[in-house]
Amino acid sequence: MNKQTKLLRLVESGLLLAVAAVLSFVKVLDLPYGGSVTACAALPILLVGYRHGTVWGLFVGFAYALIQLLTGMNTLSYFTSPLSVAAVILLDYLLAFTLLGLGGIFRNKVESQGKALVLGALLTGGLRYLCHVIAGCTVWAGLSIPDSAALVYSLAYNATYMIPDTAVAMLGAWYLSRGVDLRGVTPARAAAVQPLSRPLAVLSLLGKAALLVAAVWDVVLIFAPLQDPETGDFVIQNLSLVPWGTVGIITAAGIAVWGMLTTIAKKVKN
Repeated sequence: MNKQTKLLRLVESGLLLAVAAVLSFVKVLDLPYGGSVTACAALPILLVGYRHGTVWGLFVGFAYALIQLLTGMNTLSYFTSPLSVAAVILLDYLLAFTLLGLGGIFRNKVESQGKALVLGALLTGGLRYLCHVIAGCTVWAGLSIPDSAALVYSLAYNATYMIPDTAVAMLGAWYLSRGVDLRGVTPARAAAVQPLSRPLAVLSLLGKAALLVAAVWDVVLIFAPLQDPETGDFVIQNLSLVPWGTVGIITAAGIAVWGMLTTIAKKVKN
């Protein structure tokens, strides 16, 4: 790698890191006990990993993790023991956000740029979710999460923001890959995609609408029991009142409808 390429990588990574930091403050949903759904804040770090490799991606991811730690220092005030503070720093910040740098791990394994980025977003979102769950059922147990059934509460609570946040990152990665080719030395306009005929476009739109309706319905079902109707306070203990069976059925139905309509559209197109 020559000097000019290294400089380009450094400047591009710095810009993407700055964009990620700014987007992390644009919160669609901010939960009272930590966690939020952002405006695709993970995507810029995923792009660094995709364009410049996992080692460099992890390095930039670590820098992003430090920024998240500095902006979330107030959460450390809940803990008094050095071990608890160290565990939160490691699990909820350093490890969770550094792993976003693995977003390009599928670049040389999946031919399609869009699919590689989407899989990268899914993998890193899952790894980050795992870090938060471990922190929740260990360090946060007895504080924001009840001691009894701490693992169940941690799985459920962290899922309420990590699933939509990961979905937003996956959608952002997919749509960006349709317009920009990220595989060259510098990003370039992607080759024009042949537009779908009107019937196929309608099928594709209906499939995406099914996913959106299912997601909105799930959010309503999950968050309605979590708010005290009298005080308006968030009550995490009410997670047991959420109709998780219904949530699962609605989610599966939305994915099934989307998959069916997408498959039909592809078969008709071919």
